[in-house]
Amino acid sequence: LSALIGPALVFITGIAVPLGIFLAPDSMSYAHMTAFAGNVGGKAFAFAVVSLFLWHAVHRIFHSLHDFGVRTGMLAKLVCYGGAFAGTVIAGWALAGI
Repeated sequence: LSALIGPALVFITGIAVPLGIFLAPDSMSYAHMTAFAGNVGGKAFAFAVVSLFLWHAVHRIFHSLHDFGVRTGMLAKLVCYGGAFAGTVIAGWALAGI
């Protein structure tokens, strides 16, 4: 899912909004984004995007270590997937504070 959502987010935030293609250029102002992140649906979306990207990246890194010949034992799993879990918890904590 993150491989599908990522390019769409890059297009929306990096191309469409600055050029005013689909949304007004001020639609991503600080006030609008804080209101979006303060909404329950916005928090859920931001949490899903951050956690999906973290787990996707860690899974790719873990298997790339194996491809490069690094022994991927329990320590590598703990570091990789533990880091993704910690990042997910931190993202949830940060979003809860908004």
